[in-house]
Amino acid sequence: MEPNAIKELIEAGLGGCEAQVTGDGSHFDAIVVGEIFDGMSLLNKQRTVYGTLGDRITSGEIHALSIKAYTPAEWERASKLQVS
Repeated sequence: MEPNAIKELIEAGLGGCEAQVTGDGSHFDAIVVGEIFDGMSLLNKQRTVYGTLGDRITSGEIHALSIKAYTPAEWERASKLQVS
């Protein structure tokens, strides 16, 4: 699976979110930013993003996915600290 395909699935599943996805075809890193994450725990943020990918993870189509999910305010602070 290509990073852009994962990006599109995440953004389609989480309206109003923006995603950046990089990877090598089986291992991927995703940064997802959206208001939807306001008030969510880290675990719930990750579950929300995983939910957009359906069975692609359990089927092995996506072998590994590292997710960092932020609200826009959290992303602004992280960007200033150069955290990704």
